[in-house]
Amino acid sequence: MAPRPLKPDFQLASPDTRVYVGDCRELLPRIPEVASAEVDLVFADPPFNWNRRYDEWNDRLPREDYLAFTRDWLDLCIGALRPHGAIWVNIPDDTAAEIVMHLKGRGLHMINWCIWHYRFGQNRLGGFINSKVHALYFARDREKRTWNVDDILEPSDRATTYFDPRTHAKKEGKNGLRVPMDVWYGRFWGRIQGNNKERRALHDNQIPEVYLERVIRACSNEGDLVLDPFLGSGTTGLIARELNRRSIATEFSAQNARSAVERIKTGPVRVRKDTPTVHQTAIFAPRTSRDRSA
Repeated sequence: MAPRPLKPDFQLASPDTRVYVGDCRELLPRIPEVASAEVDLVFADPPFNWNRRYDEWNDRLPREDYLAFTRDWLDLCIGALRPHGAIWVNIPDDTAAEIVMHLKGRGLHMINWCIWHYRFGQNRLGGFINSKVHALYFARDREKRTWNVDDILEPSDRATTYFDPRTHAKKEGKNGLRVPMDVWYGRFWGRIQGNNKERRALHDNQIPEVYLERVIRACSNEGDLVLDPFLGSGTTGLIARELNRRSIATEFSAQNARSAVERIKTGPVRVRKDTPTVHQTAIFAPRTSRDRSA
């Protein structure tokens, strides 16, 4: 007998934005669009099992229990995808390889293994300071996947720093723009800390708005359905709604879910539907005319 469909704990209209409170492993099979594989894009930023503060969630599971939990929610998300769908997973070093192997083993295609790089890493003396998280991009079908390259272009270093005229004549780009590189950094890309305008109370970890803007613009279209099994501070639902995508999310903590929905209602700080963020990530400042002549 099929599981009884759920009613969302929170719901907003135009576009449809739903949040369900509880364990994603129990909730996802009971959400109609998930059960019938109608999801266009999954973005998942799961607990890292680093003993961090996630309200009611136990973030210190035995390693094998955590890996079993990871495989369980991944399988539910894979089963929810449409044939053109994609899944992104935000995960640190210690579990990235296991997730890559699991997704490959389930027949998905790895499109990119991106790195989200930030300058404000937590200090430690026993090893190099961690300053990155892996952004794993997999698709059901490499050729049929949704890929909106024109919506995510950014200035090329060749155009902004070296003033190479060939960058303006390339067929692949336009006006000196190019596809972003697979290491993501720059203004507004850092960890959400301190007095950052995006910072939300109650949330220990929070992904910047521009990260989700890039993922959602690139891998979904207006009206598509985005799924986030770990809503957290609400960034996925926030940006999906701003970009006119429908969204479904689950969140273990009722307190965090309530806070996330309040944030979604308020709207994003930086991202705007009609003006895609154009990032400037050149390492060096533009050359002067003297530099160019030399």
